Amino acid sequence: MNAGAEHRAELLAGTAVLAAAAGFLLWGFGQGFARETGYEVRASFPDVDGIAVGTEVRLAGVPVGRVSSVSLNPDTYMADARLSLPADIALPSDSAALIQSDGLLGGAYIQIQPGGSPDNLAPGDEIEDVQGAVSLLQLMMKFVDSQAGDEETP
Repeated sequence: MNAGAEHRAELLAGTAVLAAAAGFLLWGFGQGFARETGYEVRASFPDVDGIAVGTEVRLAGVPVGRVSSVSLNPDTYMADARLSLPADIALPSDSAALIQSDGLLGGAYIQIQPGGSPDNLAPGDEIEDVQGAVSLLQLMMKFVDSQAGDEETP
């Protein structure tokens, strides 16, 4: 193989690699900018243990959205979470938001339980019926304390 043919083969291979990299880069930017249209609602929880930005929001066990932000409200000392939901899911205004666990070692997610109100939540509205995270350690300690109290009673 002569030097000219070898140089052309290297040039073609380099061009193919650069084209593939540019394709992946364009695809990645397209995915980042192609946001679904939807809306956000707020929920203030007493405890958001296990919830962070990107945590799933589920409705009937089906992932329908994500947590877009979590912050501490300095006035109420509650954790304010913003939930991003698709525009085609209209939640009744009396819906509830509960922090659930995916089993003993699984992560947490926010479960939406739709209410029965004829009025729907609008973008920026707050879900007022909430239940914070339940600590497995606290539950076990309560169980142990209750068992110890039962043994002391004659």
